Formats: sequence, structure tokens, C-alpha cells
Amino acid sequence: MKIAIAFNFKFLIASLVLFVAIACIALFFNTGFIRYHFGDILIVIFIWCFIRIFIRNRFKWMWLCIFIFATLVEIGQYFGLVYLLGLGHSQLARVVIGTTFDPWDIVMYFIGCIFVLLYENCWMFVNRLPKDEF
Repeated sequence: MKIAIAFNFKFLIASLVLFVAIACIALFFNTGFIRYHFGDILIVIFIWCFIRIFIRNRFKWMWLCIFIFATLVEIGQYFGLVYLLGLGHSQLARVVIGTTFDPWDIVMYFIGCIFVLLYENCWMFVNRLPKDEF
């Protein structure tokens, strides 16, 4: 399998829009579904879009790799990863890595990955982009 590296402007725009949405959620929503769950759905979609800016190939298991990564970060929150890395003083690190473990976050990551999977298998099929298998 060859990885096709190519810049994709559409995914850049999607990533920027998602980044702004996630930042707005972090800054302006302190409680509720949007803050605690919807943002977690968006973050895995953002990660996928960011990867797709540079990698043209569609990988059958990319959604699962992103889910595993997000889940490992969440487990890292359980063990206080941000403090173990010595970054507890950094507000940015505490926001990006997180400090509070919540098993519902893992459920939301999975839902976000299902959206990615549906997009990859439905919308991309219609557009007939090349697909490489892992």
C-alpha cells in the first residue's frame, strides 16, 4: 500500500470550521450536552479531517485508529497524564489533553467515528475517490 500525500483544500476548510466550533464550545459553553458530549463527537471528526488534509488515501480502518487514539487520551486523563508529563501548569495542555476522565466521552468518540465511517463509505463512494485497504 502506498500513501498518497496531497494537499486537500476542502478538508483544510472543514478542519478550520471544526476547530473554530470546538474552540467556541470550550470557551462559551460551561455545562450541558454541547459542552460535555457534542464537543467530543466533533473532536474525532476534526482529527479525521486534519489527517485528510495531507493524506489522499482512504483507509478502511482509519476511523478505528482515531477511536483508539481518542480512547487512549481519555484513559490518560484517568491516570492524570497531563500531570505525569509535567504539564499541569499549562492551561493549554490541560484543555488539549484534558484532566477529567468520563466514560461517556469514549461513547461520544465512538459516535463521532461512526459519522466518519458513514461519510467514508457513503459519500466518498458516490464521489469514487481511490480507496486503499490497510
